[in-house]
Amino acid sequence: MVNLENLDVIAIGESLVEFSSDIKLSDAECLHKSYGGDALAAAVTVQRLGGHAGFITRVGEDCFKDFLIKNWQDEGLDISHVRTAPDTNGIYITARPASGVKEVVYHRKKTASAKLSIDDIEPDYLASTKIVYSSGLTQALSISAKEAVAYAFRTAKELGIQTAYDPNFYPDILNVQEAKENFDEVITNVDIAFMSTRRDTVDILELDSPEHVIKKLWDFGVGIVVVKSAAEGGYYTGYNGNIAFTEFYIKDIADTTCTGDVFNGAFLYAITHSLTPFEAAKLASITAGLQVERLGAIKSIPRADEVYPIFEKSGEQ
Repeated sequence: MVNLENLDVIAIGESLVEFSSDIKLSDAECLHKSYGGDALAAAVTVQRLGGHAGFITRVGEDCFKDFLIKNWQDEGLDISHVRTAPDTNGIYITARPASGVKEVVYHRKKTASAKLSIDDIEPDYLASTKIVYSSGLTQALSISAKEAVAYAFRTAKELGIQTAYDPNFYPDILNVQEAKENFDEVITNVDIAFMSTRRDTVDILELDSPEHVIKKLWDFGVGIVVVKSAAEGGYYTGYNGNIAFTEFYIKDIADTTCTGDVFNGAFLYAITHSLTPFEAAKLASITAGLQVERLGAIKSIPRADEVYPIFEKSGEQ
């Protein structure tokens, strides 16, 4: 039983049922069932590294409800603030062929998660954690979900609780103007920001230099900034006037689904367990690097006994 006075992270977001194949969807006769969601992946990562995470969402009252709830309980997540809605759960279907282009089909409109609202955010619950985390994908679910994220961040700041945010901008889900509006609505209440040069920095901030992005967000009052740069193969971490670069920990790439979210969860776990932001980036890079070597999103997230031996060895070099 999780002690609610000792939660490390509360993640606010959607849950999706995942069906996947390691061959093209047109050729697949069977699909593997799992689950996903960006904020949920971060929360599970916290749990698997040895922390305690809570999850706020709406789960649909359909045939997948019991499957989702049981898996979250098995992970050890605190789901005391997961509520149901008389809607279906979102679904995504993905194929990760050994050779060829990854395929993804989403069914996430008008789902239970879109019913997230301010009513789901209880200040007393937020007060039980060290960090409140959410994303632009959560904001994009609906107007009420967008309001819930803004309210959660404002309330957390009033309570002296840290907040963390990833715009996680996907142009097939939102247009650039909507992404900018979502970003602007919360950024002054954000303590830790995760950005990607692939989309977030160029489209939302109109900046392509990680250093300029970090300094811009420092000007907004964000204390810790991580910029993920695929082009340069690593992460820029900005904190307390200093910027450091951490290389991707990648040997083989099998599946990049949720890898950025796994990094975020590992980083937040590290921050809540007395690591510096620069040490946190190293731990998170290893965690994400191990996850990307395997097929599957959440099911491939590594555990502490896989991550820490590598992390500790890296400190000896």
